[in-house]
Amino acid sequence: MNRITARLAEAKQQGRKALVTYIVCGDPIPEATLTTMHAMVEAGVDIIELGVPFSDPMAEGPVIALGHERALANKTSLKSTMAVVKAFRETNNGTPVVLMGYANPVERMGYEAFAVQASDAGVDGLLTVDLPPEEAAPLNVELKKAGIENIFLLAPTTSNERAESIAKLASGFLYYVSLKGVTGAGHLDVASVEAKLSDLRKITDLPICVGFGIKDASTAKAIGQYADGAVVGSLLVDRMGAMADQSPEAIAGAVVELIAPIRQGLDELAS
Repeated sequence: MNRITARLAEAKQQGRKALVTYIVCGDPIPEATLTTMHAMVEAGVDIIELGVPFSDPMAEGPVIALGHERALANKTSLKSTMAVVKAFRETNNGTPVVLMGYANPVERMGYEAFAVQASDAGVDGLLTVDLPPEEAAPLNVELKKAGIENIFLLAPTTSNERAESIAKLASGFLYYVSLKGVTGAGHLDVASVEAKLSDLRKITDLPICVGFGIKDASTAKAIGQYADGAVVGSLLVDRMGAMADQSPEAIAGAVVELIAPIRQGLDELAS
């Protein structure tokens, strides 16, 4: 069983909400990524989304876009990102890792080569922000061969009909974007999220994790009432970006300080 499926099933069985965290590989210094990944696990993170830096991160707000810029300046690539995952697997074989990024680097590597190398590194899932579901079938074939989950985004503007077709392609979990716009934008409309997730539950049995706009324990708890998991990204990338002149351990410690109350807030929802 894929680690993502196993971890989310375990969380559901335990009556708790999953915490999914996003950081950009190689940001703000290359040495910080692996240290931060291990620290996040110790702080109670269930799934790590590792951003693959890209020169035109169109779905990102200014905070994460700057993270991509810093990582690219540090010469971080898709291959070096997979190398970090492989290093993580030397001491952690249980925590799921999802690569989150854009289609171009994967297409340049080739779908089959990507799937084989990602699987060898210990990657569990892929979320390709700008690959339309209508064009995802060839990639899906190679990911399935390699046992890698293909995760898709759903937005507030996604119709139920389109959501149903996306859900048929998706595996692992669905990532519901709680806000219109880019990462880090706006304020949560919890009632809208509740209504949309209620509709989605009617068309899929996949777990649904919600991101964009989750910044603290209260927003995580508000979303956690309806979602299977909460995704936190911009908050962490922002803090890390301000610490480029500090040690990997200090950067990881600052991330843990942000995660701890969010994890506690989600745990308060445990049934």
